[in-house]
Amino acid sequence: MIKNDIANRLERKGNLSRTKAVYIVDTVLDSIKEALLRGGKVEIRGFGSFRVVPKKSGYGRDIRRNRQMAIAGGKRVKFRPGQDFKRQLKKQAGK
Repeated sequence: MIKNDIANRLERKGNLSRTKAVYIVDTVLDSIKEALLRGGKVEIRGFGSFRVVPKKSGYGRDIRRNRQMAIAGGKRVKFRPGQDFKRQLKKQAGK
């Protein structure tokens, strides 16, 4: 599913114009992105939470030149599913 699919679904279910549906999706995603960039945590009850975690630096191998190279650390976004979502996934896997 892509952003356009979410806007289409919102348009149908919410009985909204295409412009309003796209605006709502963009606003929600921008709000999530801004909160994560500020280092905050985003929690959507029943779905899950997003947070930024540090990524360790380390070493990798350049297989073409057969030598070790440094890989810089950084940050990444981590998603943790909520309890309701976990239950639904578990139930679906049991079918």
